[in-house]
Amino acid sequence: MFNRDAVCYRKFGNLGISVADQFEHLTREQLLLLLRQRERQKKLGLVWERDEIERDRAIDDHFIALTLAPELCDGAAPWPNLVIEGDNFDALRWLRMTLRGRVKCILIDPPYNTGNKDWVYNDHYIDKEDAWRHSTWLEFLYQRLAIARDLLAPDGVLLVTINDENRARLDLLMEEVLPGMRVGSMVWRTRVGSNADQMAFLSPDHEHVMVYAGPDFRFAGNEKSFEMYGNPDNDPNGDWRPSDLTLGFNHIERPNLYYPLHDPKADVWYPANPDRIWVYASRDRLKPGQRVQARPMEEFVERGQILFPVNQRVEVWPTREALDAAIAAGDVPKSGRTPMLRPGLPDLDFWVGKRVGFSTPAFKRYKKDLRNPTQPLSSWITPRAEAETVVDGANMIVSGTNDEGAKVIKQVFGEKAFNYAKPVSLIRELVRQSTGPDGLVLDFFAGSATTAQAVMELNAADGGSRRFIMVSSTEASEDAPDRNICRDVTAERVRRLNRSEDVAFVALKAPFAYLRTRDINFEDLDFELSVAEAWAALETFHGLPLTMWEHGASFAEHAGDDGVLLLVDRLTEEALAAIRAHVAAGATLYLHAFAPGQLRTALEGLDVEVTGVRDALMKRFIA
Repeated sequence: MFNRDAVCYRKFGNLGISVADQFEHLTREQLLLLLRQRERQKKLGLVWERDEIERDRAIDDHFIALTLAPELCDGAAPWPNLVIEGDNFDALRWLRMTLRGRVKCILIDPPYNTGNKDWVYNDHYIDKEDAWRHSTWLEFLYQRLAIARDLLAPDGVLLVTINDENRARLDLLMEEVLPGMRVGSMVWRTRVGSNADQMAFLSPDHEHVMVYAGPDFRFAGNEKSFEMYGNPDNDPNGDWRPSDLTLGFNHIERPNLYYPLHDPKADVWYPANPDRIWVYASRDRLKPGQRVQARPMEEFVERGQILFPVNQRVEVWPTREALDAAIAAGDVPKSGRTPMLRPGLPDLDFWVGKRVGFSTPAFKRYKKDLRNPTQPLSSWITPRAEAETVVDGANMIVSGTNDEGAKVIKQVFGEKAFNYAKPVSLIRELVRQSTGPDGLVLDFFAGSATTAQAVMELNAADGGSRRFIMVSSTEASEDAPDRNICRDVTAERVRRLNRSEDVAFVALKAPFAYLRTRDINFEDLDFELSVAEAWAALETFHGLPLTMWEHGASFAEHAGDDGVLLLVDRLTEEALAAIRAHVAAGATLYLHAFAPGQLRTALEGLDVEVTGVRDALMKRFIA
């Protein structure tokens, strides 16, 4: 017989969780599902208090629509950028329906779980007396990151800023949500020269940027310096530079790469460094049928790609005794202070009677053979105040510190309208490294819209057409019921930048549509979803900038690069004529209707597919 109380006590009694409070409301099927889920939970990693049944309900409870607020949009339609007001969990569900797998860069600065009340939700996340005090914060982020993961393109990246105190928890959480996607983390200075008296007299002056990405993602990197390349010998292969010819393994670890190197023109032999063997294999050391990734050393010699020294010392030891005496005296070829020939090395007799060179060969590395035109990005972000200390060509981001964020907010708003804004230079360089000129950037903790300004600055600098989606809540509370951060800070910052005459901002332009989330019960979707809300969802899904649905119109159409989107609200002769004209012109037509059966009948004989609005949206929403 199934004894629910007994099973629950064995599983969860040691946590001090009341069975009556936690499980009595569940059906037998729900409890079995809960137990199976927790049995599958990893024993190594991050564990937090969660309610899986409630989580499933939250995701599946209702449909999310976005309603356009024309009076809050900025610039003329069509709008390539979006500002979304509402709970970011709801906004993310709508975005997953419309933009799954197409976002190039998600960059967020979530609440830091500090217990401070500057952010309206923080007081709900942590209670120092609660044994599970971090669980609400972790579950809050888990639900949102799980959806954000589905939005990333195969070459997309998720960048999350976090303080040092919560970095470990966040990293473990993200490993749980995005397994196998961890790239690493960056460290940036939040301030310079702090002398704040913190616990243990340690002042935390840095934060982290966690990096998780799809399999095809690569940072852009920094441009390489080609000053060391030249072509003094008029090599037909173009510019080249001398490069090291050794690897960081010793002769015991890689015995097949420890061999004498011969210059056939000068008939001079060069011993390998026993502590750093040759980088390329010798043809003579290959086993029958064995292949190597690169060419064998002898082939590089034949191609003239090994730079043998000239005007060097060359010695010949006629006997083994003469060689031993030279070794004992340290009068042998060296790499720095390391003798290339020393007692105990294999095949010392080989060097008797040979012309032995005392300098070191190098590799002729051609510029045209470089696999990447840029250097890989460093995980160290340098504060702008220390930019002069960066070695020329160093592969790192240089950014401002937190004081820059505060100054820019004041410059835009004329007052301190938002606390703890990140510096635009940091976000701009992260976006630059993560997207091409036409990438889609999402910030679902948009706050003061620093990410939007970063995108605007990049587009102004390189002529790009990057788009942004900013999601922010009102942060209204009982004490401030009229507060609306999204309207008055997030959108307002972009609006002011669009109109600014400040020389620093005058080139920044980003028209945007302003939308609000609202939920609709699934059973009410047919008569609750407005045609304007359906139009916004379909335009976004088809990668089109948003337009307004004309009130009272029977249909709307929007041409894009890959076809024409057409939505029929009511069957009219005007709508039918438009459809027939597109079919006759051979256009690719994406045709949607609220009454698809009726439209199919009216179009009988035409080679055109009609999709029902409800079916199209629901299929994507619940997938």
